[in-house]
Amino acid sequence: MKKKQLLLIVLFSVLFGYAQNQTKVDLSNPNATIYTHLYFLQSDSYQPEKAAKTIYGLKGKVAIEKAIRLKKILDGRGLKVDFTKVPNNPKYSDTTAYKIGNHYLLFPVRMPQIAVEKYGNNWLYSRETVAVIDTLYEETFPWYSEWLQNSIPNYGKNKLFGIALWQYIALLGLFVLGFVFFYIFKRIVYFILQKTQVLLTKKSSNKINKTLQKLTRPLVLLLIIYFIKKAIPALQLGLNINTFLFLALNIVQIVFWIYVFLKLVRLFMTIYAEYTKRTHIKLDDQLVPILTHFLTGIVIFLGVLKLLTLFGIPAASVIAGASIGGLALALASQDTVKNLIGTFMIFLDKPFHIGDWIETSEVQGTVEEVGFRSSRIRAADTSIYQVPNSTLSEIVINNKGLRLFRRYQTELGIRYDTPPELIEAFVNGLKALITAHPHAKKDMYNVAFTEFGDSALKIMMNIYFEVNDWNIEQEAKHNLHIAIIKLAKILGIEFAFPSTTLMIEQFPEKKSIAMDYKINHTEVQKAIQNIAKELNKKENNTNITNTFGDED
Repeated sequence: MKKKQLLLIVLFSVLFGYAQNQTKVDLSNPNATIYTHLYFLQSDSYQPEKAAKTIYGLKGKVAIEKAIRLKKILDGRGLKVDFTKVPNNPKYSDTTAYKIGNHYLLFPVRMPQIAVEKYGNNWLYSRETVAVIDTLYEETFPWYSEWLQNSIPNYGKNKLFGIALWQYIALLGLFVLGFVFFYIFKRIVYFILQKTQVLLTKKSSNKINKTLQKLTRPLVLLLIIYFIKKAIPALQLGLNINTFLFLALNIVQIVFWIYVFLKLVRLFMTIYAEYTKRTHIKLDDQLVPILTHFLTGIVIFLGVLKLLTLFGIPAASVIAGASIGGLALALASQDTVKNLIGTFMIFLDKPFHIGDWIETSEVQGTVEEVGFRSSRIRAADTSIYQVPNSTLSEIVINNKGLRLFRRYQTELGIRYDTPPELIEAFVNGLKALITAHPHAKKDMYNVAFTEFGDSALKIMMNIYFEVNDWNIEQEAKHNLHIAIIKLAKILGIEFAFPSTTLMIEQFPEKKSIAMDYKINHTEVQKAIQNIAKELNKKENNTNITNTFGDED
């Protein structure tokens, strides 16, 4: 019986020793090296001297200490290695790394300082990683971490669901402290933002202040999350719990950053909109909503891209997929892409502004809006043309709104029996009216008796008005026309119209139909001066009215 028991003990010892030797130190590839390091530092397979063999250039206690510290850094920051993604190729080369050769980064985004590298036939933690282990350890575990561990009484170390009692209390205190800091820092951050905004823009408004208040809350929460992430490793919660906590905090952090950047876009666009209101160019007003939508889309895209990287999806893969999808979408909607490019070309070249009257081979009217895809043009009959921006960016546009002067040419027909003296006086009077007109260009006009028409003597008027608005131009014409009619009435000149006159020279008891013109040069000159003064005064009053109307 004793022999059987002895045999069983020997057999059990052999099997136990065989099981213990199943996992050996393997440094042949990145996967094996990282597994060797972490496996021999687990509680049920704790052999730190074997784990230390993965450290480059060190031996003995120093190598053991470095290996233990490196694992604590990974556990404290919740960095859990997914061995299904770690390469097991002995000749693996990381083309995305900063270093050329056989090199592998464990966490290229969250901790790019930790890497394994091939030295000879073995993969070890690189010399750069070994050099920064102590620094990373001090950054991960603050000065109070060791003091906190030593000051906990024994009853506080009792565990519930794998978490010690003091750790529950510490987590609760950490979040309560976060709420207290929120209410304290909220006023401080808002004060700093407000002073910075006033210092940069030299002005403030209720709309901007409300945006700053909305921006303050997520900024303060981001500061609190930063401090919580710094404090969590000191609680020694374990890898799985830290992984969950850091994942949750990182997700919340990215969501808050998306919110912050969206509010920054809104803030900058609000300031830009205030600036565009002070400019005379109306096209930049239309640029505000387009830029707002564009920047909002970029912020959301980059935020979602960052969120995907938290779940192990490489950013390069997402960008490549988005590029392929974008290419397919672009091929399926070429007209939309062309219109979008046309929109950018319109804002870059600025062939017209909002309110300009434009003429093309297809449409003419006033530009009312420039959208993402098309522009809205209102014709003279108040109908609306919706023209694709790709068309507007390619066709020839005659922008009447950019004219320096508005040319106005007309002909005045007077009766054939008008005396030459009155014709000369009438022409001089027209020149005096043009000279007195505030909007008429004084050195660019023509008034002359130019043609013998079928029913009238024709006097040509060629004038240039210094106005940029169509309505003001029509008002200027109106006032000039009224002054011309008054001048003709005072001089006794009648305007002719197409007619046939039967002349009977010798008819009993009938007088000649010829007009009885009374020519007095003094009265003519005085009448011309009075009408010119009246025109000048009327135009000036019109300018004042238009100015006040613009300010309203």
